[in-house]
Amino acid sequence: MRILVIGGTQFIGRHVVAELLARGDEVTLFHRGRTNPSLFPEVSHILGDRNSDLSGLANGDWDATIDTSAYFPRQVKLLAEHLGVRGGTYVHVSSVSAYASPIEAGYTEDAPLQTLSDPTIEEVTGQTYGGLKALCELEAQRSFRHVPVAIVRPTYVVGPYDHTQRFTWWIEMIARGGIFLAPGPKENPFQVIDVRDLADFMVTLAHAQTAGTYHTVSPPSGITFAEFLELVKAVVGPSDLNLEWVEPSLLREVGVNESVFPLWAGDDPDRNVGAANPERAYAAGLAPRPLRDTIEDTHAWAMADGFDPLQVPGFGLSQEQVSDLLARIGETA
Repeated sequence: MRILVIGGTQFIGRHVVAELLARGDEVTLFHRGRTNPSLFPEVSHILGDRNSDLSGLANGDWDATIDTSAYFPRQVKLLAEHLGVRGGTYVHVSSVSAYASPIEAGYTEDAPLQTLSDPTIEEVTGQTYGGLKALCELEAQRSFRHVPVAIVRPTYVVGPYDHTQRFTWWIEMIARGGIFLAPGPKENPFQVIDVRDLADFMVTLAHAQTAGTYHTVSPPSGITFAEFLELVKAVVGPSDLNLEWVEPSLLREVGVNESVFPLWAGDDPDRNVGAANPERAYAAGLAPRPLRDTIEDTHAWAMADGFDPLQVPGFGLSQEQVSDLLARIGETA
């Protein structure tokens, strides 16, 4: 099949392209040429900017378009205006962050989506990201109404080449050993998706050329945050590792919030976002690998890449906070 990929050289996109090539597809990439521009020399590259210059897409026909980089509805509308039906089936990456509060455990794809008071805003923050993703979905359905539209709503996308470093940070911090302060609550629901499994599923949807909206999450029944960290410990943790659990109330006393620990929901009322029902996606072909494999492969990539978790800006506790917390834990023991 002839597949157009919007992006394709950073994280999700590079794995999508690798999967397309593995299946023998004819691939065209549309990107700015700024991130890893030398990747995939064997495919056609069209340079442009989805915000201001899509003239390179004036000609050509594809069986499907896979869009990994839409953050604003205007971007989706512009793409549709330049492609029309020539782009074929439209596969769009959204997010489980698109859902409105409150979020119930086991929620399906029919749960209500967020809205924004200003739908024209183009600033991505923790407060606008989910609403913008919801608006992108609505624009996709409207602007690509003449072709099948497949929307994937992943949770945290993880694995090799993850530039966000969120999942990788936990693995490499635990691999260091010693005392590791683990933020509670232990029972918080937790789901991720290996980027390679997400890519495989998106390519499957492009090949099937059918419409639908899908939760791309794993494990299917979910696990707790404690089970996640215990699994990381079992895979990469040295013998001297000691997970010391700390409740959110104690963390707040020393000035710690959710941003310090990536992937951590704390006592956020919407922490059930990590408890999505993925039955529809599994029935359509999503087949995630064991989380243990993702941890092993991410660790191997991080080691080869020279990743240092202590050098990630904004992640983790300061030494002063660690000392303060250990003292407080000792007082309450």
